[in-house]
Formats: sequence, C-alpha cells, structure tokens
Amino acid sequence: MTTRRILRLTGADTRSFLQGLVTNDVAKLDSGLVYAALLTPQGKYLADFFLVPDGEAVLLDVAEELADGLSKRLNMYRLRADVAISQTELNLQRGTGPAPEGAFADPRHPELGWRAYTTDAEADDGSDWSALRVAHCVPETGIELTQDSYILECGFERLNGVDFRKGCYVGQEVTARMKHKTELRKGLAQVTIDGTEAPGTPITADGKPVGTLLTQSGTTALAYLRFDRATGAMQAGSATVKRA
Repeated sequence: MTTRRILRLTGADTRSFLQGLVTNDVAKLDSGLVYAALLTPQGKYLADFFLVPDGEAVLLDVAEELADGLSKRLNMYRLRADVAISQTELNLQRGTGPAPEGAFADPRHPELGWRAYTTDAEADDGSDWSALRVAHCVPETGIELTQDSYILECGFERLNGVDFRKGCYVGQEVTARMKHKTELRKGLAQVTIDGTEAPGTPITADGKPVGTLLTQSGTTALAYLRFDRATGAMQAGSATVKRA
C-alpha cells in the first residue's frame, strides 16, 4: 500500500484557491471525493491527489513522496489568499468490501471501492490493488504517473480526474489543446504479457522502440505505448507483449 499523507486546507478562500489550480471542479466536493492533479504551466504532471470534504475545510490525500513538494507549491501559489495548509494525524483506510460509516466512494472507478480518513493506523482490507489497477487501467503515483506524464495520456478523463467545463487552472491550456485539437499518439494502455519483466523494461517491435512496460499482474500489464507502432506482437525483454 502506498503511504499517504493527509493535509488539511482551511480558510475562507480554500475552495476558490483550489479551483484556480487543480484539474477538476472543486464544486464536486459537495457530492464526495474529487480526484484531481496539479500540473506545471506546461501541462505536465506534478501530483495527483484526492480532495475530501471536511466541513468548511478540505482534506488533501496525497502520496507521502509528493506531500512536501505539493505543500511547497501550494504555498507558493497562496500569496494573499485566506488559506492555511497544515498536517493532520489522519490516516487512510480503504477497501472494496462493505464501506464503513463516513467512507467515500473512490471516484476513479466503482471497482476501486472506498476510502475513509480516521486516526486509526493506515490500513486496507487486503484487496489486490495492483490487480485492480491493471484490470481497469488506473495509473499509480510514481509508477505510471511521473513528472514526464500528461494526464490525458494517463486516462484522467476516463478516471474522472479532469473537468473541461470548470474554467482556468494551471496547465489548462495545454490540456484543453490535447483534448480538442490533437489525437493522442501515446499513452497508457493495457497489454497481455507472456513472461515476466520488471517495470521500466523497454518495449520494442521489429527492433524499434514502442514504449515501456509498467505494472504487471498475472498475464496482463499496463504499458506506456506509442500507439502507431503497437499493432502486433512486441518484446519487453524476454516477454512477448500484445495490446489488449
């Protein structure tokens, strides 16, 4: 389980502050969790996270490895806005079985279950999260999602992580242009795999680079592919790969 840090944002300007920065519509907090990302002005991924309604405040559920950098970036943007960012003692609980009281549905896909925030130790119900992610083509922080990523190539529209009607946010122009003016030539895809290779193994077809193998679960895996070359049998080290 990826270690998470739960931050709390408070202050009268919290929602408007976030609305001008993140990829999704913060107004959706009235209905539950909001999955979103913060991008560079050039449209590249910096961090993905869940926004969580918490009364007048907003919790921010982010991978531990990204938390310090994200806090620093948010404080840089804060300027004179009435927003304070603080640490909490909360931990993430998650599972795919019956949801406990106060839990929220994961907005990315129904099969990803629920998330809850308590002072109990971080825990989950033993679900095979890698298998679920691979089955539903869901990227993970630090594996499929890196600072070279563009969120549309990683499926954020399908995963309810971006809103094209909400107005401006950091990186919005590049993201909108990718949506409306171009056809994606590269991106995250599900593949079948005969063999086992480590994440990061290059994928080739007829000796030409096609992409990179990422998370594997059994005979299925996620891969970042150049779609025009990923048309038949491909090699990832000693394994044979085909687009699912």
